[in-house]
Amino acid sequence: MALINFLKPKNKLEEGGRTAAPVQRDEGEPEKNCPNCHKDIPLSRLWANHLVCPCGHHFRMKARQHIGMVADKGSFRELYSDKVAANPLQFPGYGEKVDTVRMASGEKEAVVCGTARVGGQMCCLFAMEPYFMMGSMGSAVGEKITLLFEYAAENRLPVVGFTVSGGARMQEGLLSLMQMAKTSAAVKRHSDQGLLYIAMLTDPTTGGVTASFAMEADIILAEPGATVGFAGARVIRQTTKKALPGGFQTAEFVQEHGFIDAIVARGNQKQQLTELLKMHSGGCEDESDAI
Repeated sequence: MALINFLKPKNKLEEGGRTAAPVQRDEGEPEKNCPNCHKDIPLSRLWANHLVCPCGHHFRMKARQHIGMVADKGSFRELYSDKVAANPLQFPGYGEKVDTVRMASGEKEAVVCGTARVGGQMCCLFAMEPYFMMGSMGSAVGEKITLLFEYAAENRLPVVGFTVSGGARMQEGLLSLMQMAKTSAAVKRHSDQGLLYIAMLTDPTTGGVTASFAMEADIILAEPGATVGFAGARVIRQTTKKALPGGFQTAEFVQEHGFIDAIVARGNQKQQLTELLKMHSGGCEDESDAI
């Protein structure tokens, strides 16, 4: 039991972190304090602007909000919703925690997968859920993403993915780490078919997800200010015994060092994705041919 206590996370990522999405209330005009400009912003204004503060700070967005923002109205069809986490290691308290986050997030798992049209372009689409154990990757998450890439390869469809994750899910041990290789192999098979994969990195994209499918896309985009990295900054400082440069592990820093192609604000994402999908089209154009 002492070992289990030692392995418990000591950060607040699962509690929403620095960019927690605001919660709407019925009474009056509620506000949300922005951690960047420190101003109280009316929720109605935030929701109308895709949860982006006037100062440009991007609050975290739920998986289905990302999908609803970029997918053409009524075009999203969910796949693999039956794939959910088990407790293969009988990790104490894991089943109860999964039940709790399912109720809190409204999702069965930490990723939502399906097909959709984006600006009229048919594609496979996945979005990770920050409020389901911070989008951590366990066996079910890896299976859903693998199946989606296999479906996309079979039907010659591009893939668009919104990533957000604290990394591999420790409660599933080695089985969660195996998903890095499994998803990477699926991405490679999809790429070998000459098909497009676009990743949109959101805050935070870290750990095993960064070390696998998040950074394996043909085109890697990111939201402004998103944390992108593998190990946490505190761990790196303690290991190297060196001070880290300013802006370390922000999307802008990672772009400057060549690992991200472009930073795209939320209000421009559908247009950018539409243009990229059209530019690289050549697969199936008709939904009846794809599904």
